[in-house]
Amino acid sequence: MRYAGIVVAGGAARRLSGVDKPALSVGGKPLLARAIHALDGAERVIAVGPRRPGFDVVWTREPVPGTGPVAALAAGLVFVPDDVEAVVLLAADLPGVRRSTVDRLVMAIGDADGAVLVDAAGERQWLLGAWRLPALRAALPEQTENAALRRVLGGLTVAEVPAERGEADDIDTPEDLERHR
Repeated sequence: MRYAGIVVAGGAARRLSGVDKPALSVGGKPLLARAIHALDGAERVIAVGPRRPGFDVVWTREPVPGTGPVAALAAGLVFVPDDVEAVVLLAADLPGVRRSTVDRLVMAIGDADGAVLVDAAGERQWLLGAWRLPALRAALPEQTENAALRRVLGGLTVAEVPAERGEADDIDTPEDLERHR
């Protein structure tokens, strides 16, 4: 299945004193680079957030920066080619995301509208998913600012993909960062 990738790379990182989370290094590699490398098979990769040098992606921003992942998704979808079948949506703070994660998500879509990674606690990770492009576009509300991603995508048919160890982890706190360094 041909797909594009959208990396949500904005946000205020309030629990990390406002640092640039995507630029944080884990294992010698910035978190943003981990997400972009996981999308190595994508037809196009779109990063939504402040432009950062050194990445061969399409950069864009939501009309009102800081208004959440649904607004970021909508901004990224503008640059998704119409001839791809799916879109992989990733956060930019995922130290364990890999190309194999993306491949499993895309393959798991099957007859569903999309597939999301499910963590060890059984929680769907909405910023670790793959979605059929028409379903994703149709699900977006008219007002995307501050909309809840879970509500927007939760009404679609979703295939759940069990996360492998560490795959669903994200970096939200200094403790998370230390654990992964």
